[in-house]
Amino acid sequence: MEKSQKLAFFTLFFIVLPTLVLGDCTCEPEDEDRDKTQALKYKIVAIVSILVAGAIGVCLPILGKSIPALSPERNVFSVIKAFAAGVILATGFIHVLPDAFENLTSPCLSETPWEFPFTGFVAMMSAIGTLMVDAFATSYFRNAHFGDKALPERNSSVGDEEKSGEHADHLHVHTHATHGHSHGSVPTSSSDLLRHRVISQVLELGIVVHSVIIGISLGASESPKTIKPLVAALTFHQFFEGMGLGGCIAQAKFKARAVTIMGLFFSLTTPVGIAIGIGISNVYDESSPTALIVEGIFNAASAGILIYMALVDLLAADFLSPKLQNNGKLQIG
Repeated sequence: MEKSQKLAFFTLFFIVLPTLVLGDCTCEPEDEDRDKTQALKYKIVAIVSILVAGAIGVCLPILGKSIPALSPERNVFSVIKAFAAGVILATGFIHVLPDAFENLTSPCLSETPWEFPFTGFVAMMSAIGTLMVDAFATSYFRNAHFGDKALPERNSSVGDEEKSGEHADHLHVHTHATHGHSHGSVPTSSSDLLRHRVISQVLELGIVVHSVIIGISLGASESPKTIKPLVAALTFHQFFEGMGLGGCIAQAKFKARAVTIMGLFFSLTTPVGIAIGIGISNVYDESSPTALIVEGIFNAASAGILIYMALVDLLAADFLSPKLQNNGKLQIG
């Protein structure tokens, strides 16, 4: 008798449990905790706070010329940039990529073809594509800037360095007289400058893509309980992503007009996304297959870009540089 009761209990348990789990996987939008008026107030606060945080974050490293402590040559700048790069890496791995997995594995999508792990595939292809753009753009700008004379100059500079360090000034004068303008004492510095310019532009692209998506999602939501924690989290992310991007822009030494455009573009992207979300909130259905697929693919692509840029072009480039390799305290810090 006791055995039959246990058998009945376990049978009932294993029959009811799957139905309870499947019961949570619905494609209907959640109607609970919706308050359009209260949500709109939080959205306006989000627009202002994210705009201000992004503008301050991206401007602080750029103003390093006026603030000696934030100069790219100072150790403080390296520590702040490394922390900001860590925030960008965490954004890609912990925030954007899981959202993409959730979107593209939603029960609202048909099993064919979405049983294939598109999230990882798109993120991988995005990272590879970023590598290709990074390499080709750097090569193109280097060739356009130096032309066929880059290699002879590099070889001659190496030869001069091997003979004597005093010939560095002579090389600079010779280069200036030959070409009519100065590239610096060693062409590598100009190559590094071009590299920083490519990095800053590709990094901004990755940040902008996910900022638009998260902005639209926040703007379209009508749940104050969903929006409230997002305001603080996105303000924090926007500030430190701005610090990372601003550090790259500062090292790229763009002209004032280009710096202003890039700074404004970064600062306005998420607030504009929120405004778009507010505008389409009446017709936007975040659980519709189209919205899930578009958000999932763009989030996965953005995650691939952010992860590649944070690891390869920000953290690895800085930690493998002579400045950090020769400074154990700075590496630990």
